Amino acid sequence: MKSWLIAFRLRTLPLAFACIATGSFIAAAEGRFKWQILALALVTTLFLQILSNLANDYGDSVHGADSDERTGPARSVQSGEISPAAMKRAIVLFAVLAFITGVALIYYGLYELPPWYLAGFFILGLCAIAASIKYTAGKNPYGYKGLGDLFVFIFFGIVGVFGTYFLHTHLVNLQVFLPAASIGLLATGVLNVNNMRDTRSDLAAGKTTIPIRLGPTYAKAYHTLLIVVAIITMLIYTALNYSKSFQLLFCLSVPLFFVHLIKVYRNKEPEKLDKQLKVLVLSTLLFSLLFGVGLLI
Repeated sequence: MKSWLIAFRLRTLPLAFACIATGSFIAAAEGRFKWQILALALVTTLFLQILSNLANDYGDSVHGADSDERTGPARSVQSGEISPAAMKRAIVLFAVLAFITGVALIYYGLYELPPWYLAGFFILGLCAIAASIKYTAGKNPYGYKGLGDLFVFIFFGIVGVFGTYFLHTHLVNLQVFLPAASIGLLATGVLNVNNMRDTRSDLAAGKTTIPIRLGPTYAKAYHTLLIVVAIITMLIYTALNYSKSFQLLFCLSVPLFFVHLIKVYRNKEPEKLDKQLKVLVLSTLLFSLLFGVGLLI
């Protein structure tokens, strides 16, 4: 059980909650919140996050990115704690679980709308499952081509936040793309910290992530850009919808991001960035929760 919990990478799971909570908070502020949507969306996203983590563990082991030279925490398949066959069964299990809860979410959220809405979200759900698996597993994984950042931004930002909002409200509010982009950028930042930490082993395995393409100095500049733009987009959304000072409550979490950036810039040893991954995940969750509480107040 301990080995499986490590493979689930529990410290990354708050990202799933951050995107679902943000979309749900905005819907609640408009008086269109549904508990059932929140519960089903959260469970589905958690299954997708775990699926992605398991597929990443398996894929990086197969492709050689996880090896004895790796600077981050040892992975379950590479260390021998979990066999490749058992990991493949777990990947199938969580893909099925995500599919089942995803179908329930789509049906409950959209059954009153014309069928093409259900079909569109169903296709989007299948794409989310495929993206979770194909990040590093299978042939030609997109994570090895530096495309992981784009997919994280799309699914943890735009799809996660805006999709949840639409399931609650059945409305297309283009302004919601601003907080969706904000959460997506912070989630991309989490991946970037992970990739900066693993630069040496990724380079040896031929995994061309953004930090490898940019080099250490520009990777840190890119990381700063992700976080600063995330804060700015949330501020723009708040300015466009401003009515009470409580809506700026999320700004209380901003110093955490700047302390994080200082630690990243001062870091000279990739393996020591591992602590900052957890810091950024929890800061993103707090950012999301304070944003939502401010909206409700």
